[in-house]
Amino acid sequence: MPRERLSVVVTRRLPEQVESRLAELFDVRLRSDDSPMTREELAEAVKSADVLVPTVTDQIDAGLIAQAGDRLKLIANYGAGVDHIDVATARQRGVLVSNTPGVLTDDTADMTIALILAVTRRIPEGLAVMQRGEWSGWAPTAFLGGRLGGRRLGILGMGRIGQAVARRAAAFGMQVHYHNRRRLRPEIEESLGATWWESLDQMVSRMDIISVNCPSTPSTFHLMNARRLKLMKPTAVIVNTSRGEVIDENALTRMLRAGEIAGAGLDVFEHGAAFNPRLRELDNVVLLPHMGSATVEGRIEMGEKVIINIKTFEDGHRPPDQVVPSML
Repeated sequence: MPRERLSVVVTRRLPEQVESRLAELFDVRLRSDDSPMTREELAEAVKSADVLVPTVTDQIDAGLIAQAGDRLKLIANYGAGVDHIDVATARQRGVLVSNTPGVLTDDTADMTIALILAVTRRIPEGLAVMQRGEWSGWAPTAFLGGRLGGRRLGILGMGRIGQAVARRAAAFGMQVHYHNRRRLRPEIEESLGATWWESLDQMVSRMDIISVNCPSTPSTFHLMNARRLKLMKPTAVIVNTSRGEVIDENALTRMLRAGEIAGAGLDVFEHGAAFNPRLRELDNVVLLPHMGSATVEGRIEMGEKVIINIKTFEDGHRPPDQVVPSML
C-alpha cells in the first residue's frame, strides 16, 4: 500500500507554482487569502499537521509549540530568519526546524545598495517633486546629495548578505569596513578589500554609511541603541535591510528629527508595520515595506528549498537546511 502523504499547512499565500508543487507532493492546506493566520488558526494548524510552513509574520513561540499535537514533526520556515520561531523549545518537543538560507542574498544586497543611493542622492525627494508637478527646471544647487565613491561604508554583520553588499560597494568605489562576531579569514577579507573593526563603537564613529546586515538574536537586539547612534557622524546615514529590532527605532527617529544623523533607509522596522509614524514626516528618510527579498525568482527559490526540506524529511533524512539552537 502507498504510504499516507504528509499533512502540510502553509500559513500564507505563496507563488502559484510553489503551491502547485506542494499540492502534487503532499496533503497540503493552502491559505485562501494573503492575511496572516490568527493565533487560533496557528494553534489548530500545529495540532493537526505533520509539517507547518510559517513565514516571518507568524510567531511560533513556546506557548504555541506547547499546543502542538503528536503529529507535528517539522517546522519548514519559508524564509532565512528564524527569530520568530522558538527553535530550542521545538527541539525539546522533538520538532525539527528548517529554513531557506542563501537564496535571497543577492536580492537583499541589491536593495541595500538601492537604499544607500536613494538616501545619499535624495531620489525620493526628486520623485515627489516630479509627481506633484512642481519641477520648474534644472538648478545648480537643487537636490544636492553626496557621491558614493570614496565614502566609508561600515557593514554590521559580514555573513552572506554583508559580503554581497561589500562586493557591490567596492564597485561604487566605496571603502569597505565591517564588524562581525568573528573576523573573516584573511583570504576572504582580502578579496573583499574589507577592513575589520573589533570595536563596533570605533567603527560606527568613523563611517559615512552604516549598513545593518546582521540577524536578529538576543545579542543583536538594539545593538544600534541610542548611545551608539550618537557616535555616528552628523553627516552619516544608516540603512537596514536585516531586522528592525537591531536599531532602537524611537532613538533613531529622535536623532533624525534633530538632524543629529543625516539620513536613514529602512526596509524593516522594530515593530513590523506598526513603525514610528514620525518617520513618515522626514525628508531624509526612505521607507520601504520589507521589500528587500521581494523578487519573483527569490520567492520561488525559497519555495523550492521548503519543498526539498520537507521531501528530505519525509524520506527519513535530515533536512539539508535544518536549524539547531547552537547556530543561533
